[in-house]
Parts: sequence; structure tokens; C-alpha cells
Amino acid sequence: MAASELSRDHFQLEDTRVTRRYFGKFDRITGYLATVAAQMEAEQRLDHNEVDALARYLIALSLTFRALAHKYHFSGRWAHAGKLTFDREESGFPVYAELLEMANDAAQAKRHLEGMPTEAALKDEMVRMILSEQSVPTKLQYALSQRLYYQELARGGLFWARNDPEAVWEGNVGDRRRYLLRWAVYDSQVNLPTVYLMEVGDSGKVGLPKDQRRWPAVQAHLMAQSVDALKLMTIATGFDKDFDDLHPTRLRRFHIGPMYSHAFTHQTGPIREVLAQARAAEGDDWALVWTEEELVAERVQAEKAGWFGTVERQIYARDPMMVGQGVADHGATRMSRAVILPERPYQALAEINPPGFRDVRKFVVNPKGQVLSYR
Repeated sequence: MAASELSRDHFQLEDTRVTRRYFGKFDRITGYLATVAAQMEAEQRLDHNEVDALARYLIALSLTFRALAHKYHFSGRWAHAGKLTFDREESGFPVYAELLEMANDAAQAKRHLEGMPTEAALKDEMVRMILSEQSVPTKLQYALSQRLYYQELARGGLFWARNDPEAVWEGNVGDRRRYLLRWAVYDSQVNLPTVYLMEVGDSGKVGLPKDQRRWPAVQAHLMAQSVDALKLMTIATGFDKDFDDLHPTRLRRFHIGPMYSHAFTHQTGPIREVLAQARAAEGDDWALVWTEEELVAERVQAEKAGWFGTVERQIYARDPMMVGQGVADHGATRMSRAVILPERPYQALAEINPPGFRDVRKFVVNPKGQVLSYR
């Protein structure tokens, strides 16, 4: 690996085998994340619509990694093949610029595919070269990897740098419609995929997704506020004040990552000792943190609007552990963390038992690929 010119924290994977191991690791991890979400539904920590939203973004994330794996399949073996840049210090994920470049490639995918031989033609030519010239068709293999990359982009459904809000109707309470707003971003500051879920009451005359006056403004507002540095309290109260007939009663934010691996990332703190002591096999040398923040409205307060009118304003519950304790307010009602890791690293974690991980939920992947839950 060599340091990127952009940042000391950003490194490029220059070896083909290392690049393929990196993407192989994420291919397994994203599969386990869907199992974790399903288990949270079984425990009634997430309802069906919330699990459906998370599952969609997790599947999209896996497709993004699959596309990037095709793009960088020949890193280090072919002079013109690019090299993946990832955040080795903070997240373990590809840097934000990789997703921006992928979105630009997607906009031109159709044109690239039209100018390339078909997948079948490339494979036939490779066979011919192997049999007749008895040589490795490296250039053709690289061309095929790029075709597969653009095919993935053309199919769509990937996790992009911006995944604009969608509204899912959840029924009515009296004459007020209820929606689950879902959206996601690849946060540029921390290089992590982040998913947002907001429960909203709608007292407008036209249902929110069909309201061409409010819906575009809502989408733009939420995307502009989807920054890791902003507290949920700031996001929710700002939304509540900007849209008088929309009432955000609950807001959740899921941070998918960081991913730690003794082979790929520079860890600090207890996780470094855990992964070093585990001495796990190549495919089991990792741990992924999943953080959930939640903000819940506890009551409604009427505020004067204009000369004679009033509007509802949500009053949100603060974390009782933070109130009056002299601890920095994290701007949420509650926050919880989980770590997903294979069996060997979990055994090392249980032996070391570092203080910062005692209240963290553990999802453990056993050798059969089953995900077990421990508290």
C-alpha cells in the first residue's frame, strides 16, 4: 500500500491479491449486516418498514462494493488499471471521492457499454488467445472487468454518495397521514455510509409525496442537513420549524462502520489489542461497528404563528443519562452501539473485556456463517 497524495489517512491498494481480499471481506460483511437487521426486527427494535429501508440500503451497499471490485479487479497487474483509495485510519471504507467518481461513471455507462465488445465476445477472444497463442490474455481480462463494472452501474440500485429521500405511507391517525421518510448518504467527513429514518405526521391538504410544493423542498432540506457533525436534535428541530404542517416525531440515524481489520486498518484503543490477540485467519480478521442514534418527541407545544394562528412544535426527549451530569449532550434521546465480528475476534474481546465494550451489543459470526447475539 502507498499513501495517497490527498491525505496521510488515505491509502491506495496497489496489489491485486490485497485488493481482492479487501473486497472479499466486505462482500461477507454486508451479507451479515442484513441478518443483523432481521434479528433486530425479531426483537421488535425495528418494525417492518424500518427493516425494509435498512435492507434496501444494505443491498445497495453490497452492489456498490461489487461494482468497485470489478473496477479494481486488476489493480497492480495492468498498467492502466486504477487503484482503490480507502480510509485506513478512520473508517476502513473507500473514500468519498470513490463514490463521486462512480456516480460520474454511471452517468456515462451506456455510452461505454455501446463502445465495448460484449461479455461473450471478450470471453471467446480470451479462449482463442489461450489456445492459439498460449499466453495469458491480461488485456482482455482487464477489458472484461471494466465491462462488468459498467454493467453493474447500468443496472442501478447501488448506494450512491447521495440517496435522496423516499416516503413510505404508514397509515392515518385521525385525519393526519403518517409517513416514514428514508434516505442515506455516504458521509464525506467520515467516509461512512449513513442511513436516516424519520417518522412524520402530515397535516397538509395534499399527501406529502404528491405535493409538488412541499416534497421537493423537504428532499432538499433533508439532504442539506445530512451531515455527521450535526446532532439529531439540530436536524429535527430545524425541520420542524421549516415545515409547519409536517411533524417529525422520531428520527433515527444508523452509522454503518467503521470497519477494523488488522491487515488493512490502523486501529487505536482496545480494538487494536483485540484483533492482534485474535490472530484470526485471513477472512476472519475484522470487526465492524454499527451505531444507532434515536431522537423521540415526548410532547407537543403550541406556538403563536401570525396574528391569530398557532402551530405545533415538537419537544424532544433528551438522554436522561446526560441531563445534569456535566456530560456533553449528544443531541439524541438515546444512542446504542453494536459490533459485528467473527468468532475468533469475539473470543479475544471476551478475554480482554475492555471497559468501552462492556455495554456494546455483540453479533458474532460463527464458522457456519450464522450470526449469534450476545450482550
